[in-house]
Formats: sequence, structure tokens, C-alpha cells
Amino acid sequence: MSKIYQAIQKRILVLDGAMGTMLQRYNFSEEDFRGERFKDYPTSLKGNNDLLSLTQPKAIADIHRKYFEAGADIVETNTFSGTSIAMADYNMEDLVYELNYESAKIAKQVAEEFTKQNPNKQRFVAGSIGPTNKTASLSPDVDKPEYRAITFEELRIAYKEQVEALIDGGVDVLLVETIFDTLNAKAALFAIDEVKDQRNIDIPIMVSGTITDASGRTLSGQTVEAFLTSISHIPLLSVGLNCALGAEQLKPYLQRLSQKTEFFTSAHPNAGLPNAFGEYDQTPKQMQLLIEDYLQDGLINIIGGCCGTNPEHIKAIAEVTQNYQPRKILERSIV
Repeated sequence: MSKIYQAIQKRILVLDGAMGTMLQRYNFSEEDFRGERFKDYPTSLKGNNDLLSLTQPKAIADIHRKYFEAGADIVETNTFSGTSIAMADYNMEDLVYELNYESAKIAKQVAEEFTKQNPNKQRFVAGSIGPTNKTASLSPDVDKPEYRAITFEELRIAYKEQVEALIDGGVDVLLVETIFDTLNAKAALFAIDEVKDQRNIDIPIMVSGTITDASGRTLSGQTVEAFLTSISHIPLLSVGLNCALGAEQLKPYLQRLSQKTEFFTSAHPNAGLPNAFGEYDQTPKQMQLLIEDYLQDGLINIIGGCCGTNPEHIKAIAEVTQNYQPRKILERSIV
């Protein structure tokens, strides 16, 4: 039995906050993104946050450290865009394995540092697997509804490369997150299954979908229940929701999810909804009160933050989480 599975049965686990929000504080320039190694690279690299694991590894390690200090049990690797599909924007497809491997290694070293300080509180690393910037279910061209910019097979190959590197780098769990198209997620889960079979290993899997607006559906049109049915054929550590909405707006969908699933549940909402400038104004205290609402209703096994959240938010969430018991797993069949 994995250590994270043992831990999640004893307490609510706290996930970290937003990597991107923290990186904005550094205000890195084009030269900072390039570093010495890529100083003559022909493509503009500013904005390629995953590349910072190679060019600014100390900053990435410091961000992980700050989240652990705030009370996080799990930090996510800096690999949200770590597929050849997403890296094609920067002509960096060849770097995918190295980016994921090094990102996992950085996070793992910091996690081990904190576990050593307090062996009674094991710290974990989740390999972040983002949705890519393409969708297998929808056409990007309104005039050609039948057109697809990516195939399931292309997604499977790309995800497999990422998964192998994350595992080699030492992650404890794989997190398929911010799912707006369940077909993309199924390709990721298929790739994970393939790697597990080939290597004869078992690694826990977290899955987290995104409800895009008040319609209560993913971008590809699925309700919470349909999303759950689509991914529940694989044994998962947890299923949950993240991004797009703040904690208050996410709650009704989280309630439906927790009532229907036999898996552990997770949520990492945004710090409220963005303002007119695309910034997030919700304070740690405001978010803490909304998260406590989840805890009082027994909806959660893993809780963290997405866009706009920083270590102050995670500290507030971790503090209130200590006062509550984790959600009890329901022994029922999914309808």
C-alpha cells in the first residue's frame, strides 16, 4: 500500500497553491527564462514556465519549499505544459523528457527535506499533467465542425513520454488535472496504464476536472456525473475539480461529485473569480471560510488552491483543515 494512500485515510491532505501565481512575483525577463543554456535560442521563451525548472531551478525549489512551510502535504511538479504538444509553441518538443524529469527531481528533493525534518508527516510530490492546448473532442474551426487538431493517438504518445519522465524523476502520484476535454484525459489515463503495465509498477492517480461556467459542464459539454462515469473505469486515488471557479461557485458541483463517487475527492479552486484585470482578489481569510464550508459538509479528502492562490492561502486552508475529519468513502455503485 502506498504511503499517500495510508496518509489520506488518516487525515485531509493539503495540496499546494498556484505555481504560476508565485512565478509572477519573480517578474522574470526573457533573459531569465533563457538562462545561459538557451541565450541564443531562436524562439521567444518568456512565458514558458516549465522551462524554469532548467534555467531557474532555485526559484522552483523555493516555491515548493514555501508551500510545504505553509502546511502542504503535496506539491505539484512544474510540468503543467510538459508535453510535446504544448512545448511545440516554443519549438522545445525535444526537451520534454528532461523538463519533466528535472521538475520531478526538484520537487522530490524538497519533499524529502521536509519529511526528514518531520518523519511523522510524510510529504508527497504529484506529477502535474495538464490538458495540453488542444482538444480531441471539439473542432477549433467553427466552419469545420468535423475537424480535429489532435488525435487520441497523438495525445497518448505525448502523455506517455511525460508520464515516464515524471515517474523516473520520483513522483509519488500522477495528477491529471484541469480537464476540460475528457477525451484528452482518457488518453492520459490510457498512457499511464500502459506505462504501469510495461514497468510492472503501481502508482496512485488523481484526476481533476474543470467546470467552465455556471452551466455546470466541462468545455466539452459533460456534466459532473458524465465526467465521473467517463473516468471511473480506472482505479483512482481521487477524483475532483479545480480551476475556472472559486470555492463558493465550485461547491454545488463538488457536492454532486462526492455523493456519487467511491474514490477519495479533491478540490483546488481559484482564489475567487478574476476581476476586470484578470487578477484574483480573494484573501486567504475569505477563502478559508469558504473551504471550511466544504469541511463542515464532509466533502473533501484533498484540498488546495489553483489560480491566484499563494502560500498565505494554503496556510489558512491548512490551519482550518486540521480541525476536521476527511470525507468518508461511500460504498455504493456509481449511477
